[in-house]
Amino acid sequence: MAVPLSPSELTRKRKAIFKHQSQKDKAMFPGADEREFWQRAEERNRQTAAIYDQLGMAEYEAMEGFVRWCVLIANS
Repeated sequence: MAVPLSPSELTRKRKAIFKHQSQKDKAMFPGADEREFWQRAEERNRQTAAIYDQLGMAEYEAMEGFVRWCVLIANS
């Protein structure tokens, strides 16, 4: 599922990240990326929107992507 974000919604998301203690500074597992969590999140959301735009869909400032995970439990 993809949720489009306007410029004001992207700003609101950044403010929400700042309010969340565990996400306001460095990412827990930054790898080689030293940016703060909010910077990484905004860049990822903008890249997602750019991909949708290149596919011919509506153009947005950013887009949040979600994945639904289904867990199958086998009966023993």
